[in-house]
Amino acid sequence: MSATATDEAALEARLQALRQRLGKKQHFEEAVTDLAAAVRDRYAGASPALRKSVYSTVCRVATVLQTRYTAPGFWRAGLNLFMGTEKLVTNPAEKEHLKSCISRAREHLDEKENEDSMPTNREADTRFLFEGHLTVGQEPPPPGWLVADNLARELSILTESSGDQDGNSNRTESRAEDVTPAIMNFLETITGNSDLEAALEESLQVGINTNPFKRIHFFCICSLMATFLFTEEVIARLGSETECAVCRENLVVDDKMQELPCKHLFHPPCLKPWLDENNSCPICRHELRTDDHAYESRKEREQEEEEDRRGAANAVRGGEFMYI
Repeated sequence: MSATATDEAALEARLQALRQRLGKKQHFEEAVTDLAAAVRDRYAGASPALRKSVYSTVCRVATVLQTRYTAPGFWRAGLNLFMGTEKLVTNPAEKEHLKSCISRAREHLDEKENEDSMPTNREADTRFLFEGHLTVGQEPPPPGWLVADNLARELSILTESSGDQDGNSNRTESRAEDVTPAIMNFLETITGNSDLEAALEESLQVGINTNPFKRIHFFCICSLMATFLFTEEVIARLGSETECAVCRENLVVDDKMQELPCKHLFHPPCLKPWLDENNSCPICRHELRTDDHAYESRKEREQEEEEDRRGAANAVRGGEFMYI
């Protein structure tokens, strides 16, 4: 095997290792930096097949960023990679795709900068702050949706106290006196000027749009649950003692039923109040899949991190693993 073939085989193995590291949050930024160095040093003299492999790995970075990560440090590293690769590629389709990746990365970074509202005179810090690290600067203000959620909760408590039918007016008045200062404090955290109503309306709207639980239930009710009429054939298959898992009434012919992926059956009116507040089966707590891509991606990342923690806990000296 020639020296050139050996070098290309080594680079292909390096690219394969980088693809594996891109899937791990703790190695992502380092892997992107290594990939950018490989592109800069080896792309121009690589064979067409190896160039295609390099380009495929760069596209993998774009896919991982769009589906998993939102941290500015990750996107900034990806932006540098896309810009460096775009200058070297010669295929028009590849160059156009990289330009779209650059545009998307810049849009994402602009949005994050606007959300963070960082002072303009502060020097930009390109380091990424991992979860669990303590900041050294001033604590950022709470997000608008959190302020709106806290305010709505306090208002709900006040409403429930006002609707008390036990005649305990003293307790209600006392509760109102406790809640009113809290509400004023929430309003003051939204803005420092006198335009409190406009700021509250904006924060409530942001809360509706960004709360990850707002979009969960529509997809579950309309797409994951099979709705059907209870027929003689279904009774023969499931048994005459089959009942609604909520109201515990035996099902009869022509009952309209809904079936969750866990196979539990419910009357639609029995199931709806639960799904209005939860994203799981009321019997076995099986979590339903949602149409919120960010929420589902976060669940997958947490599952991967949990598997990594279990593997580290089972590790013993010598590089071996024991399985319990």
